[in-house]
Amino acid sequence: MGVEWLLVCHGLVTAVVVVSFLCGRWPIFEGTFIQRIHYFLTFGAYDYFLRFVGAVFGPKCTDSVLSVEYYCCDRPNPLLQIIYIVIIGVTYYFVAKSCFAYIPGYYLSGIHRYTSFLAVAVGILLFLLTSFSDPGTINTENVSHYINAYPYDNIIYSEKECSTCKIPKPARSKHCSICDRCVARFDHHCGWMNNCIGEKNTQYFMAFLLWHFLICLYGTVAIVLVLAGRLRELRVVDILIVYYGIENSFLDLVPNVVQWLLGSYNTQILLMVFLAIVGMLLAGFFGYHAKLCLTNTTTNETFKWQDYMDWQRKLKEAKVSAEALKQSIGGMSGEKQPLLSKCRAFFRKSPLEDVVVVKNNVYDKGFFLNIQEVISPFSTRRSFTQNKLKSS
Repeated sequence: MGVEWLLVCHGLVTAVVVVSFLCGRWPIFEGTFIQRIHYFLTFGAYDYFLRFVGAVFGPKCTDSVLSVEYYCCDRPNPLLQIIYIVIIGVTYYFVAKSCFAYIPGYYLSGIHRYTSFLAVAVGILLFLLTSFSDPGTINTENVSHYINAYPYDNIIYSEKECSTCKIPKPARSKHCSICDRCVARFDHHCGWMNNCIGEKNTQYFMAFLLWHFLICLYGTVAIVLVLAGRLRELRVVDILIVYYGIENSFLDLVPNVVQWLLGSYNTQILLMVFLAIVGMLLAGFFGYHAKLCLTNTTTNETFKWQDYMDWQRKLKEAKVSAEALKQSIGGMSGEKQPLLSKCRAFFRKSPLEDVVVVKNNVYDKGFFLNIQEVISPFSTRRSFTQNKLKSS
């Protein structure tokens, strides 16, 4: 029984660490232990490590660690790409080794030996497409066409020059400090892909997220069916009913069934839990980016809009506060206002609550056109190419 509880505790700890590391900054976890674990994993532990290295080995060793950090985090490198290949390869190996012996089984046919390999192969293909495709690099030859394709809204984008590339900066673009290039419709730099996500490869990135979520879902359901098939083939429930008494219902026997599964198929259960957790994280990440695509917004623009909305809100609140103060001073010097009861004064709505800031996204052209822009970027359309030929 101790081994089973150890496996359960291991799964819970793994789930907490993975969720904290990947989702600790989400607003829903603000002020919770998830956020504190995220801070420790992403900053606190490394800060303590640097202090330890500096105290024990001296500043030169600290500088060496910082140079490694600069290479891993601030320069293009294949580290996370290698980790992805290792994760998907090792996971598939353990799934094949632990589950293929029971396929075909009671609920699964032998074809799943081949469809699982095909699913992983397609996932790796999408990974390679996203990693090595051009995200939409802007240069002197195409900058004018991108300026025409993405007009300035004069809200979060205005006409300016890239201080690094020394070329005009089209709206919705950004200079990636890691890749050292300007990218059209810049979303973010993805370390897993060692590439920027921009105008030309957003569709591959979305397909990658969706497909890997489906792979995790497929793997989770397949392992559940393998375990259910083993229960059926070995008649475990019937044996437990005979052993514990026929008056016990299946629900009464669930703890015993779980105990038997943990003791006999712990590897499969750990794989199932791992795939389920990763699948849920991928579903959330895909849902977030799908929402951005449907509103024709990028991750980079969400931060820009947030800064703009906060600034506009503070500006309007300052104006409302100034107007309220002006009225208050006018009331003191002029005619005396009738006194409000304490109850009405307590529930009276503050003028600041009426402050509303509207987000005017001129790039949001509706559901279907937004999807079309992701699937068929402007730079791949015939009109873009024709304008380029005319200007040349």
